[in-house]
Amino acid sequence: MWWIVFNLFVLLLMALDLGVFHRKAHEVRIREAVFWSILWVFVALLFNLGVYLFWPPMRDGLNPSQAGLAFLTGYIIERALSIDNIFVFVVLFRYFRVDPKYQHRLLMWGILGALIMRAVFIVLGIELIQRFHWTIYVLGAFLIVTGIKMVLMKDKEIHPERNPVLRISRRLFPITPDYVEGRFFARINGRLLATPLFIVLLVVETTDVVFALDSIPAILGITTNTFIVYTSNVFAILGLRALYFVMAGMMHLFHYLTHGLATILIFVGAKMVLEAGFHYEISIALSLSVVALILAISIIVSLALPKKEVELPSESTDLV
Repeated sequence: MWWIVFNLFVLLLMALDLGVFHRKAHEVRIREAVFWSILWVFVALLFNLGVYLFWPPMRDGLNPSQAGLAFLTGYIIERALSIDNIFVFVVLFRYFRVDPKYQHRLLMWGILGALIMRAVFIVLGIELIQRFHWTIYVLGAFLIVTGIKMVLMKDKEIHPERNPVLRISRRLFPITPDYVEGRFFARINGRLLATPLFIVLLVVETTDVVFALDSIPAILGITTNTFIVYTSNVFAILGLRALYFVMAGMMHLFHYLTHGLATILIFVGAKMVLEAGFHYEISIALSLSVVALILAISIIVSLALPKKEVELPSESTDLV
């Protein structure tokens, strides 16, 4: 029942957002973005409070306090890791010259697809861990290796033109030369054509698959409760769109945040291996404290040691 209620609630929020509050395409200003970002965080924390108050005693091995802390820790981790998504979105939208007034609608549909894919990954991940205990070691090692690679990467270079989905779509779909009033498809001379906006949507969706490979194992290192993992992911993704418009112009200020995210991945990966292989229990409360401390340090260091703005790739001379 709670699954049905929660998903209906999410669909209602998305319908109100896209069909009522943002029905007309417009450029999202910083004040509006800050308002929506705060609102999504408030809704997530309100849900977190509901978990504390109404979680059944020792359901799936978690008491209400543990369930609440697990949700909050998972939400913070997913929210932090989503910042990497924002950098990629900035690059993609600049490369494809997406009009700012269409970016909100594009992100909304991208988030809908991300929710579906994340749900599939979560179910598969938890099923693998429950059926094959050694999967925990694999996921833990994967997070550690991923974190180390993030630290060693001095400069992150993103090349949208190399995305295989973009290459395939150019061959499969007849595409309009220009954006057509923010639509994904347009009928021209009796032919149904895809617009460049649809191609950008495909690239956004496939990019999220890559990010999900990092974020889902990270939260599974905190808890394998399907409802907690799913809901914390959903709220982090729902707030991603507003967070994008808040941070799109400030990404260069948090240049050490990537190191913080890498450290979090290494910590969670080590936690999974230690608990599974050596039965060394790291409490959810301690995990939350460590994650919050790492994020705080990376933000403070970024602001204390400013760096020149990251140079983004130039705009494509051809939309698709």
